[in-house]
Amino acid sequence: MELKPIKTRKIYEEIVDQIRDLIARGELKPGDRLPAERVLVERLKVSRASIREAISALELMGILEVRSGEGTYVRKLRSEAVVAPLAWMITMEKGTVLELLEVRKFLEVQSAGMAAQLADEHELRELALALEDLKAEVNNPTSDGSSDHRFHYSITRATKNKIMIYIMDAISDLMGYVLKTSRSKLYAGKYTPALLYEEHSKIYEAIKAGDVMGARESMLTHLTGVEDEILKSFENEEVKN
Repeated sequence: MELKPIKTRKIYEEIVDQIRDLIARGELKPGDRLPAERVLVERLKVSRASIREAISALELMGILEVRSGEGTYVRKLRSEAVVAPLAWMITMEKGTVLELLEVRKFLEVQSAGMAAQLADEHELRELALALEDLKAEVNNPTSDGSSDHRFHYSITRATKNKIMIYIMDAISDLMGYVLKTSRSKLYAGKYTPALLYEEHSKIYEAIKAGDVMGARESMLTHLTGVEDEILKSFENEEVKN
């Protein structure tokens, strides 16, 4: 029988849960403004740092929107984004992040090979435009990763497989959360924007050349490297804690 150590929850995680519950019950509605930071501190009996950490997490999850000089508001979003715990889990749990990356690897390696076989001129042009945006981001490491998402999604569309596209649509929000949280971890390690651009270029060139194995291998190399770097960052955080 395997027993796992009990993990103590952080204060900001409790705050996140409370706010999500309020939204799920309809006590906080889309467009509502959250109480001021000092009010939350007084009511919850926590520090300002914990409040700020919770709001940052909820903003990252797409639940809250911080408007400079105006306050923090509940975003208009689909109900499942609030009710389902998965979005919260992947921003915090190492295991869940890695599981999602495994799914991504399975889907996108196959997609890259199919795209090399099936991509038409229009789809290759879409990939080229996304790659140009990634090149521009080499000098903008604070990018939100939208060009990266566009590049990968364009590959999936080039498969012309409706089920593959549907699956990628279904998990695109989750991918977005992981990409946002992982981007800073990647840049803190070996992955610079220039290296990411180089790896995406190899994927594009293989697809453009109709090189099925080359496209699959380039995608696998890229996603495995990203996965390894994120795992290292989690391990470093565990050592610090």
